[in-house]
Amino acid sequence: MSRALFALTLAGALALAPTGHAATPEVQIKAFHFMPATLTVPVGATVTWTNGDDETHTVTATDRAYTSSGLEHAERYAHRFTARGTYTYFCALHPHMTATVVVR
Repeated sequence: MSRALFALTLAGALALAPTGHAATPEVQIKAFHFMPATLTVPVGATVTWTNGDDETHTVTATDRAYTSSGLEHAERYAHRFTARGTYTYFCALHPHMTATVVVR
């Protein structure tokens, strides 16, 4: 392979390489569960929940610091965590659905 072709190939590969930033943290709502049940994120992370169920669900902090509206199928809700701590949440419509976000 010529040096020019090698350099061009390498430049293209580097342009597509990950930058070291994690993907947006996501929680899926499926089968009346939050998945994962425990998610660990850095301070400043925005977590996005997506409802994969046909039933309406909410994302509601146990201390009511944040809450989504009722999320229909495929709707999303996002919340930014600005302080370290352990944050528990549940679905206000189905209180047996609980999960935790740990912010480090």
